[in-house]
Amino acid sequence: MKATALLVLACTVGAFAQHPRLPTGPNADLGGTLLLPASDEWNRDVSRDEVDPLSDAIIASIGADKGLHEDFGLVWKGQPGGIPYHVVSGAQPKVPVTFRYADESDPGPYPIPPNVWIEGGPQGDGDRHVLVLDKDNWKLYELFHGFPIDGGKSWKASSGAVFDLKNPKPRPAGWTSADAAGLPILPGLARYDEICVAKKLAHALRFTVKKSRRAYVSPATHFASPHKDENLPPMGMRVRLKASFDTSKFTGAAKVILEGLKTHGMILADNGSDWFISGAPDERWVHDELLPIRKVKGGDLEVVKMGPVVTR
Repeated sequence: MKATALLVLACTVGAFAQHPRLPTGPNADLGGTLLLPASDEWNRDVSRDEVDPLSDAIIASIGADKGLHEDFGLVWKGQPGGIPYHVVSGAQPKVPVTFRYADESDPGPYPIPPNVWIEGGPQGDGDRHVLVLDKDNWKLYELFHGFPIDGGKSWKASSGAVFDLKNPKPRPAGWTSADAAGLPILPGLARYDEICVAKKLAHALRFTVKKSRRAYVSPATHFASPHKDENLPPMGMRVRLKASFDTSKFTGAAKVILEGLKTHGMILADNGSDWFISGAPDERWVHDELLPIRKVKGGDLEVVKMGPVVTR
């Protein structure tokens, strides 16, 4: 399933011509590939951006004393923790998908293979995300709360989105995706091939909070909350690790993640547990090497200055 020979490409596979060399399959090794263009908002260096005036209040509302938490790299209820993905070729047959929220979903068909991994496993009762990366056309297909019908000959899901990773565009204003914020999921996941092989995190990470605001800021396009308190975090909000935080005592995967959070930060994408960072399953993760990030508290973070806040 893994293609370790590709690891030498870790820092250079951004060119589209090299994408077809990637392997296919569940959680296939992407060799450090940057999924979106270097100029995309997910990849922006925010280390010198101003701090938002509401930073302290928003951090306090989430939990200044709560630690970061890795939501990947371990087995949970018999299933690999994290949000899985599946890499396919352009020849993968597409299947029809029906959506509960069809008015905010990109219509099918989607190239979902019969053996695709579902978040939480086949019997999972959570978000059941399904992520499929077409490596030849460089398109990303994502489902929220997906269920196969007749062995995967068709699917039903709550919502779904298709992203052209070569020329990414935001969802229409007010639209969700497979994520509450209307964002793509896969580009915001911590992946082993980046963290532990390339040893460089070159993009923002996806994170969740228990209580968000009925509002969103760019790059998000959707909110998922009834709460109007301006001290609550809106979807799309970005936080970063303070430049003054000393990472010298951290090593390995934990240090790579924390250094990445200083440069690119992490973007609020969904409701969930506070300060939970999303990642992809990989049999090579060593969970004990991730645990040190829990020493980092919410108070060690700051909110990057936000643009216009959309509340309707």
